This record gives sequence, C-alpha cells and structure tokens, in this order.
Amino acid sequence: MKPKILIDAIALLSPLTGIGRYTYEISKLLQEKDKLTTNYFYGYVSKNLLHPSQESDFKTIKQFMVTSPLLKKILRKLLILSSKIFTPKYELYWQPNFIPNSGIKANKIVTSVHDFSFLLHKEFHPKERIEYFENNFFQNIYRSDIIITGSEFSKREILERLDFDASQVKVIYHGLNHQLFQPLQDKSINFDLPEQFIFSVGSIEPRKNLLGLLKAYNILAEDTKENYHLVLAGFKGWENEEIMRLIELNKSHIHYLGYLTDEDLVKTYNLASLFVYPSFYEGFGLPVLEAMACATPVVCSDHSSLPEVGGDAVVYCNPNSVEDIKEKIESVLKDKVLQKEMITKGLKRAKTFTWEKSAQEHLKIFESLI
Repeated sequence: MKPKILIDAIALLSPLTGIGRYTYEISKLLQEKDKLTTNYFYGYVSKNLLHPSQESDFKTIKQFMVTSPLLKKILRKLLILSSKIFTPKYELYWQPNFIPNSGIKANKIVTSVHDFSFLLHKEFHPKERIEYFENNFFQNIYRSDIIITGSEFSKREILERLDFDASQVKVIYHGLNHQLFQPLQDKSINFDLPEQFIFSVGSIEPRKNLLGLLKAYNILAEDTKENYHLVLAGFKGWENEEIMRLIELNKSHIHYLGYLTDEDLVKTYNLASLFVYPSFYEGFGLPVLEAMACATPVVCSDHSSLPEVGGDAVVYCNPNSVEDIKEKIESVLKDKVLQKEMITKGLKRAKTFTWEKSAQEHLKIFESLI
C-alpha cells in the first residue's frame, strides 16, 4: 500500500505565477513516479491534478473572490473550515506556499518557504497580505517537520528568523521545463513586437523594480532607445500607478503585453535581444533561468538569491542604482562577443536546473519522513 499524502494545490486556482508553476511541476512528477498516493487540496480534496490552464468551477469562484480583500479573508477561513470537516488524516501533508493549513491533519508536515519579503520588505506587498502573514505564518510554521526552500540565501534567512535546526531546512533548487524553455527555430508570434527589444517579465509591482528599469531605460542614449524598444510582460499587480504612467508616457518605445501564455512567453524570450531583471529581492528567480534557457543574454540584480541562479552566465547590476542598471544594459547591447559568451554560458548553466532533479529531492524528503 503506497503512503497517502495531501498536496495543497490552491496556487493552481490562480493564473500561474512562480509558486503555482513550482507546485504543478513537482506534483506532476511525483504523480508520474507513482511511489505515493497523491491527493490535492483545492478547498476540496481531489485525486486529479489541475493543469494551470484547465478551467474549473472552483477556480472561477476563487478568482472572483480574491478581487476583494474582505472576500479573500472569508475564503481563507472557509478553506480552513472545509479542511477540518472534509479531510481525513494523511501520512504527510505538503504545503508548497508558506503557511500550512491548520485544519489539515497529517502525521508529518513539509512546508516550502520561498523568501522573507513579507517580513523584511513589507513595502513590496499589499496591506492585507502582510496582515495575513503576520496573523498566520509564525503561528503555523512550527507545525512543520521540514522546511524546503529554493536557495542557500533563503535558508540563511530562515535560520536567522525561525527556531529550526539547520538539518530541518533543506535547499532544493527549482527546475525548468526544458521541452518548453529552449531556443526555437519557429519564433512566429501572433502579436506585434519590435525587431530588437529589451525584455523584462514579472508582476507590475514594487518588488520587481520596474520603476528602476523604466528610469534606466529613459536615460539610455536616444539611438539605443530607437534601436531597442523595451517590452514588459506580467500581471498588473498592485501599487503600479507610477509604473503604468511612465509606460503610457513612453508608449512609442515601451510596450506592455500583460500576462503571456507559456508558449508566447517562450517565443518572446527567444526574440528578445536582452533580458533585464533588476528585482530588489527574490527567493529564487525563475525568469532568469527561463531567459538563459532560451539563449537570451541576461542582466539581473546582484541582490538576494539571484547570483545563485545566474552564476557566471549573467551580468549583474545594483538594483538601487538607476545609473548602474543603464550602464550594464549598454555594456551588453554594445558587445556582440560578450553576448555570445553569455548565451553559451547561460544555456550550459540552465541545463543543470531540472524539475526532475527537484522532484527527486522532494520525494527523498517525503519518503524519509514517512
């Protein structure tokens, strides 16, 4: 009889972000390995793993309810209540998204903690999210037997701020779907893009430092801006009024695409001349990996976990210096030899990050606890 585990898959009910992708990729591979009986919690328990693009009635209800902070609070309380009433006891419960559900009963609990931005950078989050973490994270995290995190940087932060032994905090790097994120022969796309462009992806919100990128782009030489437009993709996020205003003011050179499907995202990476990711703070930084895998040179922030992902394959900038972001962009755009070297190193480095390797490490932890 295979051990029965429950995976919190609520992140799959929202449009796909980093945590949703992580939840899906690891869950899919665990299911394929067939060493455990996997069940998924969506507010109800199911044996079926929802594909992120798959529609469901509960997904529609959830997406409606999260438009309001009050409705979001109600939904969270309902999820805990439903888990207390409708879920049996499991041998192991995996929460991929920070806070174990206090209503779920399990012999062992594993929680993935991706970063500490909710504590260290409250300015990067909406007020209601900070309140939710303050009221629930520290209260519930100590139910965990093991914490998984995506970088050595995040492990150090966890050990500094939580009373866990180092042996209880496991670093497992995220992976990449190499069948999807790769150099393409066919780069045809069903929307207009400039012939040459600088690309950045991420929610339009303070943490991603798009304001710094927009200001850096604005002080590039005029001929550089003429030759290389700036293309942005991602959800509108929150506190983005200034960012959207600057995009509108420079719409002849700056293009905002909104949220892209995986297929369009891969093609946009492939078509980009340069990918820039000047984020202030990341627990891992999947977009850097995705861009490298698509043979695109990368300029990214030298802060937090990003050097662990980029290694020697990217050019680093100080996210707090608009001038430095601008200089690093220019240094890569002007040097074709450097670009080729970065592409070669990036492709090689990206291949070392696989979801298969990541899933195998998760499975080892789950089996050791069971």
